Amino acid sequence: MNEGIQHRKNLIRRVLGVLLALDLVLVAVNLRPTMSRQEQKAEEEHLQRQHDLWAADVRRATEIKQRLPQVQRECDQFFVQELREASSGYSSIVSDLGGLAREAGLKTDAVTFRQHEISNRGVTEVEVAATVEGEYRSLVSFINGLERSKNFYLLDSLQLASSTGTLKLNLQLRTYFRS
Repeated sequence: MNEGIQHRKNLIRRVLGVLLALDLVLVAVNLRPTMSRQEQKAEEEHLQRQHDLWAADVRRATEIKQRLPQVQRECDQFFVQELREASSGYSSIVSDLGGLAREAGLKTDAVTFRQHEISNRGVTEVEVAATVEGEYRSLVSFINGLERSKNFYLLDSLQLASSTGTLKLNLQLRTYFRS
């Protein structure tokens, strides 16, 4: 019987040894520093800033969503007021450019058009090439007139050349017509 008791004691000692070893491992894990207070505070501040940025993005998105009907009305108004109908647009541009050139004291050589349909937009893009000739001051006045014109123009490029005492200005413009 002594042997059975001795065997049990050894078994209990081994189990207690294993439990003690596991306790030491858990104590070591718990005592190991994860983050200092300063690191925790810095992480918390970083997360708060990130939260604030996301909240600001959500507010801006909500404001944009609320303004969409107004923006749509303004776009429709621009479309109707600023873009000429294709049926009268070409003559309006020729008349406008000719009038601006005359007011500035310039001579116009040629005005050419190239039309591009923009699908599903109800708009036709028209590239306009024009050449005017005159003095520098008149050319500046002409460009100023383009900026103030009732017609909608996008100025793509200017090329200036001199010829026999006058300056020649080649313009590349774009405009749009309602289809």
